[in-house]
Amino acid sequence: MNAALRRVLKRLHYPLDVMLLCVRWYVAYPLSLRNLEEMMSERGLSVDHSTVHRWALKLLPVMEKLFWRRKRPVGKSWRMDETYIKVNGQWRYLYRAVDKDGNTVDFLLRAYRDKVAARRYFEKAIRRNGEPATVTIDKSGSNLAALEDINSAREHRIKVRQAKYLNNIVEQDHRAIKRRTRPMMGFKNFRCARILLGGIELMHMIDKGQMQDGCMSQTPAEQFYLLAK
Repeated sequence: MNAALRRVLKRLHYPLDVMLLCVRWYVAYPLSLRNLEEMMSERGLSVDHSTVHRWALKLLPVMEKLFWRRKRPVGKSWRMDETYIKVNGQWRYLYRAVDKDGNTVDFLLRAYRDKVAARRYFEKAIRRNGEPATVTIDKSGSNLAALEDINSAREHRIKVRQAKYLNNIVEQDHRAIKRRTRPMMGFKNFRCARILLGGIELMHMIDKGQMQDGCMSQTPAEQFYLLAK
């Protein structure tokens, strides 16, 4: 077992397979915590919904870090966009990008939709995935300004395209994330939102076959559990 995961488990007194099952269901399917409490009760396990939430906040950051070490490389043509996420009753912004094949490049939750937020996203995505050749965005001025700032310090400029119809692929990809967040009825605070969205994106990437150690014979569930070994 990974050392970071072992440290987390010292404070969680429950069988690992049960905790991983609940956490995976929570981020893989449009289920509420109350749904999970009832589902576990039907299986003869008494697990409070708040306990599942605590497991998710503890385990998902570790699982996400382990996944990024095994994430397949993405293409050099990115489609970038942001979508709205409600946090503590206020709209926040989830920056996301996919490559031309629909593989997730990266994601970042920000409080504001502006040039600073967009630049922070692009810097994170480039650091993790390498520099793209082309980035396609919509008519957002803040996203364009962020890319121009990044290009000003580079010898080899990133080609920027502003064409809304070319961004259909990332806009469609947002739906998979929004479908899973809807039963959560919004997030209580920014930290919880960031962690749980990271878990949702993790399972979404596994579903799309973006884990290097995963093989065609393994289900997404088996690949998720493989991260814990």
